Amino acid sequence: MDDEVRRAIRGIALQNAYEHDGKTRNDAVISKLLGSRPDLRSKVKEIIPVISEIISDVNKCSISKQKAELESSYPELLVTKPKDERIGLPPLEGVEYGKMVTRFPPEPNGYPHIGHAKAAIIDEEYAKMYGGKMILRFDDTNPENERLEYYAAIKVGLDWLGVKYDRVKNTSDDIELIYKKGLQMIELDSAYVCTCKQETTSRNRREMKSCKCRSGDVEQNTKRWHNMFEKYKSGEAIVRFRGDMQSENTVMRDPSLFRIVEGNHPILLNKYRVWPNYDFAVAIEDSIDGVTHAFRTKEYELRNELYYSILDKLGMRKPKVLEFSRLEFAGMPVSKRILKPLVESGQVSGYDDPRLPTLEALRRRGIVPEAIRKFALSLSFTKSDTLAPFDALESFNRKIIDPTSLRLFMVTDPVKLIVKNNNLPSVELPNHPQKDLGKRKIELDENFYISGDDTKSLRVGDQIRLIELYNVKITKVGSVIEAECVDENFKTDLPKIQWVPQKNVVRLNILIPKTLFENEKFNENSLQTLQGITEGYYLELNEGTEIQFVRFGYCRKDSAIQAIYTHK
Repeated sequence: MDDEVRRAIRGIALQNAYEHDGKTRNDAVISKLLGSRPDLRSKVKEIIPVISEIISDVNKCSISKQKAELESSYPELLVTKPKDERIGLPPLEGVEYGKMVTRFPPEPNGYPHIGHAKAAIIDEEYAKMYGGKMILRFDDTNPENERLEYYAAIKVGLDWLGVKYDRVKNTSDDIELIYKKGLQMIELDSAYVCTCKQETTSRNRREMKSCKCRSGDVEQNTKRWHNMFEKYKSGEAIVRFRGDMQSENTVMRDPSLFRIVEGNHPILLNKYRVWPNYDFAVAIEDSIDGVTHAFRTKEYELRNELYYSILDKLGMRKPKVLEFSRLEFAGMPVSKRILKPLVESGQVSGYDDPRLPTLEALRRRGIVPEAIRKFALSLSFTKSDTLAPFDALESFNRKIIDPTSLRLFMVTDPVKLIVKNNNLPSVELPNHPQKDLGKRKIELDENFYISGDDTKSLRVGDQIRLIELYNVKITKVGSVIEAECVDENFKTDLPKIQWVPQKNVVRLNILIPKTLFENEKFNENSLQTLQGITEGYYLELNEGTEIQFVRFGYCRKDSAIQAIYTHK
């Protein structure tokens, strides 16, 4: 056995032991080693004695000694325990306990995703930290893109995450008040109605030029304001903030505050046709809702000047705005502009397709809410860009689901195995190696299935261990493997493989999500289907049950004939 492999084995053993109170096991080390080095599968028989030797030595070491060796020889494998345990957000200055009010203001124009989860969790956590309240406010002022389905989907997503809010409202509830504030801006000569064509307005803003509409007086603008409700058509007039066309901050170059939208609103239908833009609506709503701290992603940072300017002009109370980084996964964009066409074109099956970063997709994939919360809080409150690898979330999820995931056997590319001298009519197996999750009884005869990969290196005379069953000696190798039962005593130096009895098997499709986008291009092979055979006990499990298929990985039961791969 070469030194490189021995070093890899020792590193894995040390890492696993340190993460599990100083003790590791053969199966854990073998699984991780072969997962990272599939080229060693053909050498399992040679490797197992080395693993046993190294594990014995590692388990004799104290945790402090294990950590010291990891730090000195395997720093890349060392995960400091407190890192995952330290969950929380940094304190804020000047917050009066019991008075904080936060808000989560999603637009109901799509299904909630991991970015929404981070924002909602931050809002809720800070409200809890300071004994305050959180408002769920639907920013529904764009009728063309909004649907009742999305209001419901956002609530369902938040409920699944366990996010609690104290009040629910819609921005559209306050449309009449928002109109009054819009008219007040015009009467203060802080806004004007522009009837220029859109391309002219855009060009003028780029070139820092004012248009002729800016010179209109209050009387003209008031008349035009009323005409927006009765006379002008969509695209013929907008209300613009009277800002600074010479500003280096392009947001302040007379941005739009109101526009005409003819489409039906999902709640108010066609009652209104003039709608506020986000910048105006969010400032007014935050102020009247009593929001003390408005958290939003840093892409809005340049808009803070406009936010505060609007409230200054109207003499309204100003919340404190704080920014944090947007969250998405590498290769899994959250933009509706990207996701919606994928769904509509059928490139993905829907918003719950397990390749997507939507909450529905993550739930279906087997990611649990607690893992999302811990992951989001581990990123802390920072403006640093967060394009996280998906396995960072998987790491949190694995630790949470492992104690409750049933262990079942599953084989792929099945090959028949006939075992002679088999005197066991049945076997009762624990559903978890450490936790009391019950047992299952498996009826046996001489006929089994084993994975094709496990047969490739078998030779006549080899001995293997059928996990949790007995040792067998190979007597014939071919399209059907024949063996004879040797004994039922466990031997650590034998290769261990999973098996499924040919009686009552369940044929299963396992969906395996891969990276959705590679180099900003849709990956046509981002969802693979693996066919496997598992135990009949699978049919007794409820849909949604998380399972660890031994030597394969964690999967979530999607239906009687389908499971979805969660992660290793």
